[in-house]
Amino acid sequence: MPEPTAHFTSEAPVIDWILRTVGRDLRVALPLGLGKPVSLVNALVQRACADPSIRLQIFTALTLERPNPSSDMERRFLSPALDRLFGDYPQIDYANMLRDGKLPDNIQVTEFFVQSPNWIKVPQAQQNYVSANYTHALDVLLEQEPNLVLQLLAIDQDRLSLSCNPDITSDLLRLRKQGMAEFAFVGQVHVDLPFMPGSAEIGLSECDALQTPDAPPHELFSVVKQPVSLQDHAIALHTSRLIRDGGTLQIGIGQIGDAIAHALTLRQDEKIGPLWDRCPFPLASRFNETGPFQTGLWGVTEMLVDGLLALFERGIIRREVDGIAIHAGFFLDSRDFYKRLKALPAQERARIAMMPVSFTNSLLGDEEAKRAARQHARFINSAMMVTLLGAVVSDGTEDGQVVSGVGGQFNFITQAFALQDARAIITLPATRRGKSGLSSNIRFSYGHVTIPRHLRDIVVTEYGIADLRGRSDANTIAALLEIADSRFQKELENRAKASGKLPDSYRLPDSARNNTPQALTSWLAPHRAHNLPSFPLGTDFTSIEQYLLPALADLRHASTRTPALLALMLEGLSGKPGQQEKAALERMALKRARGLKPRLSALALRGALRKQETDAGAGQ
Repeated sequence: MPEPTAHFTSEAPVIDWILRTVGRDLRVALPLGLGKPVSLVNALVQRACADPSIRLQIFTALTLERPNPSSDMERRFLSPALDRLFGDYPQIDYANMLRDGKLPDNIQVTEFFVQSPNWIKVPQAQQNYVSANYTHALDVLLEQEPNLVLQLLAIDQDRLSLSCNPDITSDLLRLRKQGMAEFAFVGQVHVDLPFMPGSAEIGLSECDALQTPDAPPHELFSVVKQPVSLQDHAIALHTSRLIRDGGTLQIGIGQIGDAIAHALTLRQDEKIGPLWDRCPFPLASRFNETGPFQTGLWGVTEMLVDGLLALFERGIIRREVDGIAIHAGFFLDSRDFYKRLKALPAQERARIAMMPVSFTNSLLGDEEAKRAARQHARFINSAMMVTLLGAVVSDGTEDGQVVSGVGGQFNFITQAFALQDARAIITLPATRRGKSGLSSNIRFSYGHVTIPRHLRDIVVTEYGIADLRGRSDANTIAALLEIADSRFQKELENRAKASGKLPDSYRLPDSARNNTPQALTSWLAPHRAHNLPSFPLGTDFTSIEQYLLPALADLRHASTRTPALLALMLEGLSGKPGQQEKAALERMALKRARGLKPRLSALALRGALRKQETDAGAGQ
């Protein structure tokens, strides 16, 4: 007979129970992202810090942290708003110790996916990172023989749910039932976590110990929505032409994912046609899915994001497979997302099934049914860079620094090649601005790749769609040149010709020679106010913070180049500030700046605000 579940209301007795029941050599599996029971994890880490006889190994992914402002401007903007934007979410002790180089020798942390870009240049985190596709993470974990699993759980009266994280835990519990794994499962209840029924539901008997806190819980981690630029909207508009009615959809988190959900809503409302009328970039005639959704889409994704929930709420995602409109492995988003998910009527929430990633990310297991369901699948993921030969860079730098991780991107791309009529779509802005200035995200080559060139499929930038599947190297290069920024096309073309991968006779088509931010602005700025909002899925930023955000981005870029920073300061010297500008300076505690550095900061900010207004006026 199994032992009855041990019940607790606070952390310390749970840790006592763990040490008494499991022992002092702890190999702990923690869920990715939101599912970590932070206060319980912190209590365990602190106990191990105080008692070196405890050996604590943690295997996890995506440790969530609120941002730590790295500059004076970031501190002025974020510090007054951290709780409002990110929730009152505790810092995770092992993460702080890792970053400070103070993690004791008896504690080890290994992750297979990290929060971008928090762990660049942190030696211990970089050295302990395990590179694994999401579907392989379970096997990597099992090799470490975990003896303890800790997880945050949702509750509905006397029912429990894995809620946000059945992704790997569901399979772990199944393997334990089959006698193929042996560990103690300890849950911590969080009353704000949406209860997800169906496959995510577990019995009380599956918990060896359960903590139901008697104190109010910390807030759930909230992902802050970033403003969607015209560049993001353009990428989304092009991508929307690839989504077939009656098909299958996967999209990721971030501005481009938000923009894609919005573009599909515009398409459903038959408002997308006018946006194409003045498009200055070539439209691939092969991809012309612009009509509303009659049958609707089915969502199958490792991550349930706000964009997918919004499409579900609008009825665009409504095609059902076994009564389910969305199958997802985990979720992580904003507080508004959690509230909307929790507020769904029970019968509607039951149409969203949280599943292990062995289901969402793989065709193995009931393959015939999966193939039949995943018709016309479109798997959409973002990248950092793409090489001219079609290799994709998504998770790291060429010197080996891990930015995030492979996650499920490789899983979905291989699915796209295995399924009939499926496509893998990589989205990325054509350029990026860094410390060395502007650079192209379409590179001739790069010293690290996430997806090799033989899995090249579709790449989308703000300048159009490149269809690469089955193309020769020369044709692949030509297609990518046509969606690259015009400021870099000639350099890329010359390198391709010098390498012998592009014929000397190649000439860039005239239709692709105007790939510029100015052309993009001329196309989309007139639609900004009514159809292309900066926050299509809502925001926690106040109106004055929204006004500040673009200027702060410009200021951040200018801060790496003295001439650009001086130009903003000179602009800030001219004229008198208007009411909105005064409010922005007040919000940043710079309205009555004292001292040389704050005064210079105020001038630079005024200049950046005025530049944004000038740029916005030029786009009208």
